[in-house]
Amino acid sequence: MSGPSRPKGAIRNGQHAGAQAAGPNEGRIIAAHGRHYTVELADGTLRKCFPRGKKAGAAVGDLVRITPQGKDEGAIDAILPRRNLLYRSDEMRSKQFASNVDQLLIVVAVQPTFSDDLTGRALAGAWSAGISPLVILNKTDLADELPAARARLAPIVALGVDVIELSALEPEKVHEMLAPRLAGHTSLLLGQSGMGKSTLLNTLVPDAAAPTREHSTALDMGKHTTTSTRLYHLPAPGGDLIDSPGFQAFGLQHLSREDIIRGFPEFTGPIEQCRFYNCTHRHEPGCGVVAALQAGAIDPSRYALYERILEENLAGQQRY
Repeated sequence: MSGPSRPKGAIRNGQHAGAQAAGPNEGRIIAAHGRHYTVELADGTLRKCFPRGKKAGAAVGDLVRITPQGKDEGAIDAILPRRNLLYRSDEMRSKQFASNVDQLLIVVAVQPTFSDDLTGRALAGAWSAGISPLVILNKTDLADELPAARARLAPIVALGVDVIELSALEPEKVHEMLAPRLAGHTSLLLGQSGMGKSTLLNTLVPDAAAPTREHSTALDMGKHTTTSTRLYHLPAPGGDLIDSPGFQAFGLQHLSREDIIRGFPEFTGPIEQCRFYNCTHRHEPGCGVVAALQAGAIDPSRYALYERILEENLAGQQRY
């Protein structure tokens, strides 16, 4: 992928990721739609900016240096060093979500049925980039189907992933449960279409006016409602929230084999027992990961996801 190199920096816990621009012509991208970017400068003013040349490469959350043009426009001269960048990719294209993110909020719902595969991929993408994940189980008012949703999330709960259960239709409880987790951080709100992500955003940021629609019951999937990525400043106690378009696929073909393994933290201990340093953790003799799988220490569905991502990576590695 062209543009700034993909960083692998880890999150600095407790540090506010909404880094402030250092100079008058430096700012942070708070909205992106195609090649159009809104940059918030150090003094709080906004400018509509465009990248120089044909390549975009910038993402919401990026700190940039610009050259002002006219009254309220500008050209992006440089993207300042990132701590991380989260994006998805397949054999056709890459899609950047955001940069300089502290935590990923993965929104799933009791209904419609969420994809275990997509949730697992989002987690792998976050962990590989050094971003802390937090899963939000929405629509808990649908009590009859809540136990099944909890059961499907059990494998990632066992890994230590926090799951917050709520209903976006109960604003006071949403603020009570999420505001302390969002304060002082830049969080990316990500979710499969139909999970109630836009409703949750409107609850957290009343003036966001994000469009919401009823999901398509017949297709058991949501309709895309967000078409661009945008950063919102949260009301007290603060924090920043980046909203991104809903998705129905989450490819990770841009990841190296080491990145993929980093996306499966349950492999960390067993890898120490592998006989070969370049073990792929699939069929080699003396593999600690396979032994842990056979002993029941690694969830089979998680291991199957690892195999799928690795196969896709190998099939598309000449592209990256």
